[in-house]
Amino acid sequence: MSARALHLNPRSPLVLDTRELGRRPGSMRHVRRTVSAPGDWALELVRVPEGADVELDLRLEAVMEGVLVTGTADAPLAAECGRCLEPTTDRLTVDVQELFGYEPAPDDEEAPVLDGDLLDLTALLRDAVVLALPLNPVCDDDCAGLCSGCGGKLADLGPDHVHDTLDPRWAALGAIAPDAPSTRAPSTQTASPLTPLMQES
Repeated sequence: MSARALHLNPRSPLVLDTRELGRRPGSMRHVRRTVSAPGDWALELVRVPEGADVELDLRLEAVMEGVLVTGTADAPLAAECGRCLEPTTDRLTVDVQELFGYEPAPDDEEAPVLDGDLLDLTALLRDAVVLALPLNPVCDDDCAGLCSGCGGKLADLGPDHVHDTLDPRWAALGAIAPDAPSTRAPSTQTASPLTPLMQES
């Protein structure tokens, strides 16, 4: 989030008003609210469904430099198992922490700042949730995945499921029909030079 974010909408569920803190170091405020997930909390195989309820449990604390936000965000997950590709669901709870400065940090243009008394949680939550998403979600730790031969789910195929494998060095022979005429040259016999002598004797 840019350090110079302006014109925040105070009615946005991800925008918090810190006016009650009064910029008095040590003053605190607890915030618990349910917000709808945006559509960009996602990786290739897993996502927080857009519009899903996300439970926020946050503490806002005024410090010398700004307002420190700490707490948790709890969200549902929808995913495809990275082994068998079956749909699966889960929940994710992440810790969040960020200092929103009263003034832009001179050495960090990307550090978040307050817009008056308002702060925007959008970037903070997105970064925390997306970084915590599993890269390879599984429906079960014991998921056996898919059969490399037919693509079926191994858990459904049973322990006796096998495929005949052909040595790749012989794969080209499979294209030859069994009744195809042989292309081998007929064999010829060369008479031994001793044969005529044996017949004359």
